[in-house]
Amino acid sequence: MVRITTSGQFTREEVVLALRNPGMPLEGLRYPITPVGMHYLLTHFDVPYVDPATYELSVGGLVREPLVLTLDALKARPAVAMPVVMECAGNGRALLHPRPISAPWHDEAVGCAEWKGTPLGPILEEAGLLDDAVEVLFTGYDRGIDGGVEQSYERSLSLEEALREGVILAYEMNGQPLPPQHGSPLRLVVPDWYGMTSVKWLRSIKAIGEPFEGVQQAAYRYRSSEGDPGTPVTRKNPHALMAPPGIPDFLSRVRHVRQGRTLVEGRAWSGWGTVERVEFSPDGGQTWDDARLGELLGPYAWRPWSYEWEAREPGEYELCVRATDSAGNAQATESDESWNRGGFGVNAVQRVAVLVGATETD
Repeated sequence: MVRITTSGQFTREEVVLALRNPGMPLEGLRYPITPVGMHYLLTHFDVPYVDPATYELSVGGLVREPLVLTLDALKARPAVAMPVVMECAGNGRALLHPRPISAPWHDEAVGCAEWKGTPLGPILEEAGLLDDAVEVLFTGYDRGIDGGVEQSYERSLSLEEALREGVILAYEMNGQPLPPQHGSPLRLVVPDWYGMTSVKWLRSIKAIGEPFEGVQQAAYRYRSSEGDPGTPVTRKNPHALMAPPGIPDFLSRVRHVRQGRTLVEGRAWSGWGTVERVEFSPDGGQTWDDARLGELLGPYAWRPWSYEWEAREPGEYELCVRATDSAGNAQATESDESWNRGGFGVNAVQRVAVLVGATETD
């Protein structure tokens, strides 16, 4: 019997955050490119209104030639379109014990859209970075209060990361202009890194001469205790997820599968290298077998995988899946292995409860 537990109840504030910030239904893993309406969202403050017709992006700070670029001017520059896995750094936070209080993600804070825009590197080179520039600061139009500080959402990148191939200023998502909730009219997209780095509603780009220590930069650090200075949250840890097999119970979401052969499918990704192995377990991680890997749509896309599971006996099962990347990084077995105060970078093995019933007869 599967039971619903009310222990560790979510706070009112967490519920409000969950309502404002929908995740991707995991059945969305069946799409190689996540439909816009299924892609996860995290909006720190309000969705600002920015008129594309009058939009201008300023590029300044420690540069020789400051730039002011309209949206039309940005669209006239060389363009690239590429699938990129976007994952919230807090994905999996709700699985931790004790649970950090913030957006209560389980496994659903992810999506893989096709982003189109112009590379950032040539714009910075055109502006002419001065020798004393050490970072590039990105400021959005979204504004609010966090940590008791009124602020615009801001994040920085080192010069090396900002000039890296693949970093773009995006104005389209899945072949359409950016929707308001995804950063219209222009956003930063930083492949391989967690989503907090890809600043939306981009207002300005500024080369700065010292490391940025604003609230949103300082918040995203792996800290084990209150006094721990921690280390920065950067690239996505390896992660594999399965599209839920069978059909769900409405309340518990436990899956119901007919006895026999079931094709289990999903996607896997990592910001540290290509996913080179995905393993499947039908028994809660006691035994593992290699899944079949599919081809990537691009260097920053997620990788499809599949496994033919033979459910021979009726009963309760716990299906698990885990990924290993080309750098040798593998998923944690349990969520609490990666516990940290912010609940960042959690990549515990996914566990899906399944009830297998007898084969239906005609």
